[in-house]
Amino acid sequence: MPIAQINVARFRVAKDDPANADFMAALDHVNAMAEASDGFVWRLVGDGGNATDIAAIPDDPDFIVNMSVWRDVPSLEAFAYRQADHRAVLARRKDWFDPLEPSMALWPVAEGHEPSVAEGMAMLAKLGAEGPGDGVFTFRWWRENRTAKA
Repeated sequence: MPIAQINVARFRVAKDDPANADFMAALDHVNAMAEASDGFVWRLVGDGGNATDIAAIPDDPDFIVNMSVWRDVPSLEAFAYRQADHRAVLARRKDWFDPLEPSMALWPVAEGHEPSVAEGMAMLAKLGAEGPGDGVFTFRWWRENRTAKA
């Protein structure tokens, strides 16, 4: 079953501040690497070719959202944690972003479904309120429960 993911962040300083230049410069390349990855299905794209211009929270221009759909959790996990360019950006997230919890959620979606930002934000809120389960979860929960069922 396809899996959707949302991850969100809030810049420590204004999005267009020079302190964020390395992050912004890496987006096109990392997004292209995602799209070329085995298992990639879809990603949220705004007017600028990425999702940083999409207002997930009105009146908070420094809050950004990333959403995508993948064939399955293993293909998303392979990109997120084993693709070198994405890992390099992940390693520097504390340079650019304030901590948020939860900042990422995964959930199963129907074949061909492209989730809306509202759906993704609702899943993030559900994860925060109820914790992980079959309907919305984290990589950690998935790994622990997949192993337990095997």
